[in-house]
Amino acid sequence: MISKLENKIALRYLRTRKKDGFLNVISTFSFIGISLGVAVLIIVMSVMNGFRSELINKIVGFNSHIIVHSFGKATKDIFGKDIDALLDVYLETNSGEVVLIKENFTKGLSIRGYKSTEINNLPIFKNNFTNIKFNKEKNIIIGKELGFDLDIKVGDKILIMSPKGEETIIGNLPKQEIFQISGFFESGLVDFDRNVAFMSIDNLENLLNLNQEQRNLEIFLKNPINIKNAKKFFERKFNNNLIYTWADLNKPLFSALKVERNVMFIILSLIIIVATFNIISGLTILVKNKTKEIAVLKSIGVLNKSITKIFFLVGFYIGLTATIFGVLIGVAFSIYVENIRNFLSKIFNISLFPEEIYFLSKMPSEIDVNSIILISICSVAATVVVSIFPAIKASKLDPIKSLKYE
Repeated sequence: MISKLENKIALRYLRTRKKDGFLNVISTFSFIGISLGVAVLIIVMSVMNGFRSELINKIVGFNSHIIVHSFGKATKDIFGKDIDALLDVYLETNSGEVVLIKENFTKGLSIRGYKSTEINNLPIFKNNFTNIKFNKEKNIIIGKELGFDLDIKVGDKILIMSPKGEETIIGNLPKQEIFQISGFFESGLVDFDRNVAFMSIDNLENLLNLNQEQRNLEIFLKNPINIKNAKKFFERKFNNNLIYTWADLNKPLFSALKVERNVMFIILSLIIIVATFNIISGLTILVKNKTKEIAVLKSIGVLNKSITKIFFLVGFYIGLTATIFGVLIGVAFSIYVENIRNFLSKIFNISLFPEEIYFLSKMPSEIDVNSIILISICSVAATVVVSIFPAIKASKLDPIKSLKYE
């Protein structure tokens, strides 16, 4: 327990006087160092959490959650009656790679085919379009970013070249067909918007020489985040088919993000640890300056453990207040990180978060309470550890030797 006397003396020692100029500098740098370390760690963790969440939401919103490979034609009773709580929608699909040609522009393109009556059920189209239909003509839907690159509008025509050959009188030639732009989609991921297109599954299979038995079954779940348990359920349902999920397709990406997040936490934690070591210097100088006061306290009966508590509290209060201040700065910065990014970009005329690299149009941030608590505990714990040694040293001072020359 901390007595009122111990607490009062510790708070008094925190209010250093003018003659303790160097001690003031060390205490200030300790406070600033810990605050900045905590704030930077919270900001980085929030941005990385936000980036991961945004990336998951974009990928989950654009891609199917579970794919049953080479399923063929689907019927309404394939799942049974125990699937309603899990399943949102399922679609037959086929896909492939083609080459898009528009005047002097040539680009490789991934195309996905769906039934004209089912394409409106795709989550990406529910909020972007109403009543999409592929008519008898050859229509295609491309991303907005690709539309900007091609400088085209709805109704324009493009040439699609298939890697599959077509026999002619002069030999085997790549199959080519003209498609009309019937609309644009926007996924929020620049990479997808530039490299993926949609068309009727019949047109796709005709273009790529595919058949209905090669169709995949795309499944969209009501809760795509809990993908592991859902995958096990569908593996039992379709034990003869290859099944993979959005998590499987993007496993290297999210594994890299996890490793990067952990490494950044360790590296930035060193800032806090280095800053807390300044507290040792500050407390050592404080003990040296307060030698006379310590001797007087001991001579009037103050116990050694009370002396230890007093100097321990000095270091603890510095670390605790610095941690709280750092948390406030970190949380405030994390909330307004996008506004700050825009401000700095305009002031210095630089791009701090380029879309083509990070796939997102704005800097995301997601404050995780558990991360803040962990960072705060680590910061205070480091402060506690480094405050113990100087405090014990202060309690071991001999009052007779300290007052001998006074």
